[in-house]
Amino acid sequence: MVMYIPQQFLFNKAFGYDEVEKIRKPETRDIVKRLGVLSPDKVFLRNHPRERPITIFNASVYVDKRRHLAKVFARIILGYYMYISSIVEINIPLDHVLSGTISRNEYMGHIVVYPSTKYDIWGVEDPRVYMINNKLYMTYTGRTKNYFSEARYWKTVPVTAINDNSRGWVKRYVITLEKNKFPHLISDKDAFFHITGDTTYFFHRPHLDNDGFHLLISKIDSSLMSSTKDIKEIPVRYSIELFAPAFFEKKIGWASAPITLSSNRVLALLHGVDNDIEAYRVFATLLHISKNEVTVEAVTPTYIMEPRESYEVIGDRPFVVFPCGLWRLNKEELLISYGAADNFVGLGLIKLDEILGELDKGRIY
Repeated sequence: MVMYIPQQFLFNKAFGYDEVEKIRKPETRDIVKRLGVLSPDKVFLRNHPRERPITIFNASVYVDKRRHLAKVFARIILGYYMYISSIVEINIPLDHVLSGTISRNEYMGHIVVYPSTKYDIWGVEDPRVYMINNKLYMTYTGRTKNYFSEARYWKTVPVTAINDNSRGWVKRYVITLEKNKFPHLISDKDAFFHITGDTTYFFHRPHLDNDGFHLLISKIDSSLMSSTKDIKEIPVRYSIELFAPAFFEKKIGWASAPITLSSNRVLALLHGVDNDIEAYRVFATLLHISKNEVTVEAVTPTYIMEPRESYEVIGDRPFVVFPCGLWRLNKEELLISYGAADNFVGLGLIKLDEILGELDKGRIY
């Protein structure tokens, strides 16, 4: 007999948890300036016999200011049979992105992460690329060996690779909930590390079969993250649940790794999936993180981005904007990269003052 645990006893709640639902509304004030779109027919693969991907989407972005490059890390599909993904790196001149000429040009791509372990053998999906201690990290969703099997649990897990200049991307960590406490984990997605002070946190969104989806920030024992030749499982020890989906949503999840505004304050994007046509839209939150406490200081009352361009509306998965990348270009502007309708990579610009102004409208603390 399975004992189901009520949601309120599974995880500690963040300060502001209950207030968020009172603020959010099923409306959109789109503040993202579209810069351009990257389509699969404009990308050549230099290390695979198939010259071009069938589809390209759900991209993260890293801006190399010294070389004036936007490094786009995108999910690609090379065949529809099992819809198995790999990650391609595309180096794009930053002025192509900011001027909008990215939509017209062609670029060379290099497959850098692909299925190779029991944690990701059926697909490497939705990369989040970010900097930690001057090293480039990538956390992606791995489709495990259980993904197509009769096994009900542990279908996907977050896998983190670290960029080693001599060896490229090296798969290092698989982050898990403690299996003895959470044996009914179906999947874990939308994940990335974040460090505040001397504490390492992990943002993720596990799906439990007895209790749905949970938007979490968990703590990681940093001593377990020592260098290792082999990929290593690391359990989280302490988790805080931020807030639940609104009444008009089926589920929510983390979008890109957050932007740090001060030592303990971060700006994070999330996606929400509506109950009607299951469209994906974007909203934002302002968080204060310290040791064992997380405070939801503000949330945008409305979505700040929704599908509106033809390439965001029409594709393999209609009505989807799915950000995986957010990079601070300067004091005033943020560059966002996202999947558009599971068929294209979109890039856009957000004014920092404008998004902070939207957050002020939904301030809790």
